[in-house]
Amino acid sequence: MTLVAALDLAAVFVFALTGALAASRAQLDIVGFVFVGCLTAVGGGTLRDLLLERQVIWVAQPLYLGIASGAAVLVFFTAHLLESRIRTLAWLDACALAVAVPAGTGVALGLGQPWAIVLVTGIVTGCMGGLMRDVVCNEVPLVLKQGELYVTCALAGAGAALLAVQAGQPQPVALAACAGVTLALRAGSLAFGWRLPVYKTRPPRR
Repeated sequence: MTLVAALDLAAVFVFALTGALAASRAQLDIVGFVFVGCLTAVGGGTLRDLLLERQVIWVAQPLYLGIASGAAVLVFFTAHLLESRIRTLAWLDACALAVAVPAGTGVALGLGQPWAIVLVTGIVTGCMGGLMRDVVCNEVPLVLKQGELYVTCALAGAGAALLAVQAGQPQPVALAACAGVTLALRAGSLAFGWRLPVYKTRPPRR
């Protein structure tokens, strides 16, 4: 198994956990858990593969759906044991983001895509599954919360990978830098309240 495939697999598992936790907050049945878990797990990767005109990961390897479904069922029977599901969801999502962004970035780098496509691919892979999860579960998407460092983390991580490649580093090192930057920024946002400035309305000029 290649490094990028391993990252995809890990992202599928962790994102499925977050999808199932969101389903638990929405009080869905077990089928709803599996649906939301799978949607979250493969949503970003599916869109990435469609944009890059490559075979969709879960079509090429249905094991991804099995892993996502298993993670969702696990959460269905254990979510009640968590002290704070929303906090657990946020931190698991941060970990999933730090794995999915390098996976998407690595795919684009492996295909020899230009830098702009590499950036977009990393963002799409990391962010779209969680966006779909939050919309389906009627939550305010994390990517749209005021000042929240989320898409910024994915952009910075993919950018770090590009800089590492330009500096002559091998792909594993570049993807490790991508994961580290993504996780550091997202964890800082959760732990220390790091935020971007937001637009504030002002009275019109007379």
